[in-house]
Amino acid sequence: MSDEQRETGTGWPQPAEPVRPAGPAGEPDPRPDAPDPDELSPLAPVEAPPEPEGRPEAEPESEAESEPDADAAGDGHGDAARPGRRFTSAGVMIAVLLALLGFTLVVQFKTTSTDPTLSATREEDLVRISSDLDSRERRLRQEIDGLEDSQRQLRSGEQGRQAALEEATRRADELGILAGTLPAVGPGLEVRFWGPEKAVSSTRILDAVQELRGAGAEAMQIEGANGTAVRIIASTYFVDGPSGDLVVDGRRLTGPFRILVIGDPATMRTALNIPGGVVASVGEGGGNVATEDREVVEVSQLHAPIKLDHARPVS
Repeated sequence: MSDEQRETGTGWPQPAEPVRPAGPAGEPDPRPDAPDPDELSPLAPVEAPPEPEGRPEAEPESEAESEPDADAAGDGHGDAARPGRRFTSAGVMIAVLLALLGFTLVVQFKTTSTDPTLSATREEDLVRISSDLDSRERRLRQEIDGLEDSQRQLRSGEQGRQAALEEATRRADELGILAGTLPAVGPGLEVRFWGPEKAVSSTRILDAVQELRGAGAEAMQIEGANGTAVRIIASTYFVDGPSGDLVVDGRRLTGPFRILVIGDPATMRTALNIPGGVVASVGEGGGNVATEDREVVEVSQLHAPIKLDHARPVS
């Protein structure tokens, strides 16, 4: 045992005093018991303070955490590329949506424009329907031209008064024909109905009148085999009578029946012969319908003027 061990009484050497660290760079240690800086050798190593127990060592930064720094330290091309990628994705989505919208519109147009009735119609029937539509279009255009001509005459100044009087007279004649208070003459059709009571009923005759009106009929009258004739106007009604007779506006008509109508013969004949129309329905019941074009049809039967109890003209 050395002398130092005997002096301490522990048998172990006494530990040396720790080296005091220096202050900030270039400045002396501010502590009062700090050693003189001149006594410390600049070559002497400075011992680091001991690490406290239980403290975990610092983990290195992960690659994911270091990537933003790498992007930030880059030349800026990464940030410039991101808006471009977003714009490309938005453009693709817009293109897909527009394509879906166009497909939906096409499908809807094909669905609504497909008519199973017309697709199963014969070619000659389609030609008749097309001719009927063309005739209606020509008639409407002629009416428009006539109204425009009347408007120009009414605005022509000195001749306006005379033109207004003539226009009023013409309109009164037209209304008299429509109301059945004036006779009418012109080209048209003669339509004859005969057959069983079920085939030539009031419903079938009414359907024929409606088809003729839709085809541009301007004046009509119906006659029975008993010689009774009735002018057909807007308020005319049809009722089935006994033994296949027909009651029109309270007057009894016996079959077969004949309708005289003024209008375009081709258009009205096409309207009666359309698929599922009057001719077809009467034929299904065992009856017959015959049409004959006439250059001159005279509708001479008049309807008594209707007495108005409540309605008054507005002046």
